[in-house]
Amino acid sequence: MRRRTPLTALAVLTTALTLAACGSSGGSSSGGGSTDAATATSAADLGGMDALVKAAKAEGTLNVIALPPDWANYGAMLDTFGKKYGITINSATPDASSQDELNAVTSQRGQDRAPDVLDVGTSFAQQAATQNLLAPYQVTTWGDIPEGQKDPQGRWYNDYGGYVSIGCNATVVGQCPTTFADLLKPQYAGKVALNGNPTQAAAAFSGVWAAALANGGSLDDIGPGIDFFKKVKEAGNFNPVEITPATILSGETPISIDWDYNNAAQTQKLKDAGSTWEVHVPTDGLFGAYYSQAVSKFAPHPAAARLWQEFLYSDEGQNIYLQGLARPVRLPVMQQAGTVDAQALTALPAVQGTAEFPSQEQQTAAQKVVADRWNQEISG
Repeated sequence: MRRRTPLTALAVLTTALTLAACGSSGGSSSGGGSTDAATATSAADLGGMDALVKAAKAEGTLNVIALPPDWANYGAMLDTFGKKYGITINSATPDASSQDELNAVTSQRGQDRAPDVLDVGTSFAQQAATQNLLAPYQVTTWGDIPEGQKDPQGRWYNDYGGYVSIGCNATVVGQCPTTFADLLKPQYAGKVALNGNPTQAAAAFSGVWAAALANGGSLDDIGPGIDFFKKVKEAGNFNPVEITPATILSGETPISIDWDYNNAAQTQKLKDAGSTWEVHVPTDGLFGAYYSQAVSKFAPHPAAARLWQEFLYSDEGQNIYLQGLARPVRLPVMQQAGTVDAQALTALPAVQGTAEFPSQEQQTAAQKVVADRWNQEISG
């Protein structure tokens, strides 16, 4: 994540949100894809979009990983892409973490089932670039992505984001918490859960950082966030069960600390099940971030991998994210051009205040603190 958001992204503040996250050359194909596609750094390298589409259709397959259908509207995204281009999508381990994705790139290298593309927290994208796991590729709409939200070499680029929020099943809980401070109240015994382990999952990691900001911490000090969850655990309120749509629907995790788009996506489902679901972006711990996209350097379907990126960053793909209540990185440009889904834009959860954004150095330092302390003090 970058400390400052470029001016091109600041327009979002007046209408929705400003977020910030929160090289190798070439590559090889192991699954029958074209060598040209495996080394292409833009559609122009292959002769344009028509040529890229033709090459991707010839491969006929795209391998994705860690894309739950309920996350940022990926169910619709995958379905639309597959039908639009006639490409079969293999979706592996939808509930995997960002670290699991990087592990899959290395452990499945050279196999036809290896991931073609990645969707990871920005710190994990930076880690993958350092490990030489990513292929540089610049989408056609590259110029619309603010400079602070993409790798200059094109190895990763931010795509969609949101704010850390508190989702709550009011039917189960009664009065819902709206701040981090509320989570220590005795009425929430055994009810407070995170989306994953912060040492592995960017959503949970960001939840800890938001808690730090709410408890005297800063972008230079995530420690108070771990201290806070230790208090939540000692109070008997922390629920170690990882949040999933199923645990939310069953009431097993009635208070969910997760991205606002993930929490908001449960509203209608809970209503259909007879429950009232509330989503609050806490004013005492405002933290926002983007997720990043990347092409694996070892993608078995390199043309399909690059076409997937083009689709995600097109107006169509960006609006699909928005329809899932995630804030697309090209939102300011689309608003100016009049290509944004205006109805979806008005449905975004309300936010008060302005988020601060960590630098890459702060992000790395915070990860180390969480890695050193979380499992010992919270999971142990």
